[in-house]
Formats: sequence, structure tokens, C-alpha cells
Amino acid sequence: MASRPVPVRTILATIGLLLATYVVLELVVHARRVLIWTVIALFLAVSLHPAVEVLQRRAPRCRRSVATLLVFLAAAVAVGAVITLFVIPLAQEGSRFADRLPAMIKDVRAGRGPVGNLLERMHALQYAQRHQAQIRAFATGLSTPALKFVRSAASTATGALTIFVLAYLMVLEGPKAIDRSLALVDEAPAARIRRVGAACARTVNGYLTGNLLISFICGVLTYVMLLVSGVPFAGLLAVFVALTDLIPLVGATIGAVVASAVAFVHSLPAGIAAIVFFIVYQQAENHLLQPVIMSRTVKLNPLTVLLAVLIAAEVAGILGALMAIPVTGIIQVVLGDIWAHRDGRPLRLPMRADNSPENADRSGDSQ
Repeated sequence: MASRPVPVRTILATIGLLLATYVVLELVVHARRVLIWTVIALFLAVSLHPAVEVLQRRAPRCRRSVATLLVFLAAAVAVGAVITLFVIPLAQEGSRFADRLPAMIKDVRAGRGPVGNLLERMHALQYAQRHQAQIRAFATGLSTPALKFVRSAASTATGALTIFVLAYLMVLEGPKAIDRSLALVDEAPAARIRRVGAACARTVNGYLTGNLLISFICGVLTYVMLLVSGVPFAGLLAVFVALTDLIPLVGATIGAVVASAVAFVHSLPAGIAAIVFFIVYQQAENHLLQPVIMSRTVKLNPLTVLLAVLIAAEVAGILGALMAIPVTGIIQVVLGDIWAHRDGRPLRLPMRADNSPENADRSGDSQ
């Protein structure tokens, strides 16, 4: 039996689909920086949107554009204050560390330290002395973020301004665009999309704000502990611990190991105190801070979190690791809704965080 020839239309459609896929992939590769900016702006917009809604409810006569601008200006001032508060002491303490590094190596080599003998047996001190100039230059480079910022000021300013403008427009025009899009579908699917979207936004907002607050608490408590123990460069270590605490699962352990090691170099009691502090704090964070601060986020089991973080970190580095959990939470909400509708029992997701249907009805009238 002779095979039927493939229609020309099918061949052309296949070729067109392959070409379109190639073009899309090329656009993603070449526009990856813009796409990353867009994703960051989307998360920023989701985080600041509730503040705009609250301001509009408190001041009904305030136009949405003005409310959005005020919220974004307040956020910019807060970010500037945090940068001023941490970067300047970070640079100063980094410079002090670079200056004191040779003396610290000399003291440890002479046995004036709890890890002196250990480092001597590992031949780490000989390596450090042979490469003292490189280590000093590396430490100085770490301690001068202002110089690096000046060198890349144009790129950084462009990215920050683009993210700011994109997030502002998303908050300002997003609700209108969503309403216009949902007006094209029936009422029941539109209500379902709104509920799922509200749950996803609540997941992202809860994770971002909760994670930042927990990291801030971790940094402050670490700074107090190191300052009381007399460990040098307490501010530098506290900022490092706070930043690593943002990374899911492994971040807190990385910060604890580094801070404890520096504390042991200072003195044996300080090192023991640091280990005890981090063990107690991580237990309190896992069993107290996480449930209380992030109680409104979508719960994920540890295996899902680990796989999501590893895959996202492999694909997008640290940024991917930071966004892995909220993105996975969004996927879980969407899949849960699809699964529930297949079983004929749609999820009753609240429109707003306070679970009140009155606020759900009011959410579309904020324009």
C-alpha cells in the first residue's frame, strides 16, 4: 500500500513552527537582561501593590497615580537608607580587616589563638604568607564596593531605573489591564482567575516581606551577639549573615559557619558562644519566626523546596535561588486549583489576605 504524500501545508506549518521557536529562543537569549529586570519588577510590584491599596483606602480622594508614586518614593527612600546604613560601615570594616590581616596572621602563627596550631599543621599559614599581597588586594577589593559601584554606575543606574519604572507602571496600569483582559471571558472563569491570581500575589508578597524581615532580625541579633563577645568586624559579619540568610535552606548555615569560624579565631569562648547562638537562633527561626511571620504563604514540603532551589540556582544563580520558593508556591496554587476543578470542587481562595468577601468585592472598585 503506497504511503500518502505529506501535504505541503503541513510541511510549511512545521517549518514555520520551528522557525518561530528558534526566533523566540534567540529573543530570550539576547533579551535575558531585560527579562530578568521584568521579573524583578514584577516581584517588586506585587510587594508594593498592597501598600498602594491601603493608601487609597485611607485617602479615598488620592488618585491612584499619586498613591503609587508616594509608595514608590517611600520604598526608594527606605532602600537608600538601608544602603547608607550598611554599605558605609561595610567598607570601613573591610578596610580595617585588610589592614589587620598581616598582624592577625602573625599572631596565629605565633600560637596566640585557638586555631594557630591547627593552621600550622595544615600549612595554611605558609600559603597565606606567600600570597599575602594577593589576599590583601582581594580583601581590599571586597571592602571597596563604592569604587566598583562607580565603575558600573551607568549599568546599575539603568537597571535600577528600568526596574523602578516597570514596577511603577505595573502597579499603576496592572489592575486596568487585568480588568480589560478578564472582560473578554465569562464571569465564572474571570472570578476564578481573580481568586487564583490573588492567592499567587499573596504568596509572593508574603514570602518576600517575610524573608526580608527574618533576615533583618537575624542580622541584628548576630550583630549584638558578636559585639557582646568582642568579635572584630561585627558589622561586616552581621551583614554577611543577614544576606546569606535570604538564601533558602543553606543560606543560614553558610552564614553561621563563617561567623563562628571568625569568632573562634578571636577566642575560644567567643567561638563556642557563636555556635550556641546560631543553634538556638535557627531553632527559633524554624519553629517560631517562620510560622508566625510567613503564616500566610503557601506551604511547601522540604523536598519540593530543595529541588526548586537547586534547579533555580543552576539556571539563574543566586537570583534563581531567591525566587525559587515564591515561583514554586505560585505553581502549587495554580496546579491545586486545576486539580480541584477537575474533581468538581473548586478551591475557595480568598480575594484578599483578610479573607473577607466584602474586600473581595471592593478590590475591583479601587480604581
